[in-house]
Formats: sequence, C-alpha cells, structure tokens
Amino acid sequence: MTLLSLYLATAGLLDLSLSFVAEVIAFLVMIGILARWVYPRVLSAAEARQRQVAEQLTAAEKARADAEERLKQADGELREARRQAAEIIEGANRTAELLRADLRAQAEEEAKRIVENARRDIEAERQKALQSVRAQVADLVVAATERVVGESLDGERHRQLIEKAITEVAGNGASRG
Repeated sequence: MTLLSLYLATAGLLDLSLSFVAEVIAFLVMIGILARWVYPRVLSAAEARQRQVAEQLTAAEKARADAEERLKQADGELREARRQAAEIIEGANRTAELLRADLRAQAEEEAKRIVENARRDIEAERQKALQSVRAQVADLVVAATERVVGESLDGERHRQLIEKAITEVAGNGASRG
C-alpha cells in the first residue's frame, strides 16, 4: 500500500473491504450499461428536442419577418388610402368651389334680370302715369277752353287743341325734369 492509502486506512476513512470493491464494480457496470443503452437514447432525445426548439425558433423568426412584411404592406396601403382620401377631399372642395361660383353667377344673373324687369315695370308705370296725367290735363284744358271760348268746339278742332296743350305741357314737364 502506498503512503496515502496507509494514511487513509489508519485514519479510518478508507476501509478496503470486499463490499467496497463490489460497490465500485457495480458502479462501473452501471455506468457501462447506461453508456451503452440509456445515454444514447437520452442524447438522441435531447438532440431531437434541440432540433425541435431550433426549428420552432426558425419558424418564429420567419413568422416575425412575415408579420413585419405584412405590417409594412398595411402601412403602405394605409398611406395610399390616406392619399386617395386627400385627393377625393381636394376634388370635392374644388367641385364645391365651382358649384359655389356657378350658383353665385346664377344668382347675380337672376338679380340682374329682376332689376331689369323692375326697371321695365317702373317705366311702364311711369308711362301709364304720364298718359293719365295727359288725359287729366286734356280734360282740364277742354274745360278751361270751353269756359274761355264759351262754346263747345267740334271734334276735330277739339282734338287739335288737346294735342297742342299736351305737347306744351310735356315740353314744360320735360324741361323741368
């Protein structure tokens, strides 16, 4: 025995008995059995699990990349939709402005037409009023003439005097107005 074994034996720590040797042999046989039949199965299961995890990581990475691509596409579609909406709104604003201008022009045209009709109506009423005033003046002239002359004039002479009086009154009225 070596010095270390002697030291351990005297200290009572290493007792080389037959049971110890049997335990070491059983341990080595167990390691051999485990190494021959159990460890390869455990290692293949661990490697399969490792491959499965790697595949799942690869699939997850691919799904993430696909999701990012779809997100980019969705963002692009959203930008395009916003651009189209802005174009539609701009077109609607232009159409509304054109419609507003058209309606304004129609309203101005209608106002001009109403003013022109009113002027014609005023002129017609003015002419009626002048005719009425001329008729009244003619009646007054006839009455005054009959009083001054003292007799009634025949129809032709009567008309001539009335026309002359109206012309004189119209001339005086035109020079005042």
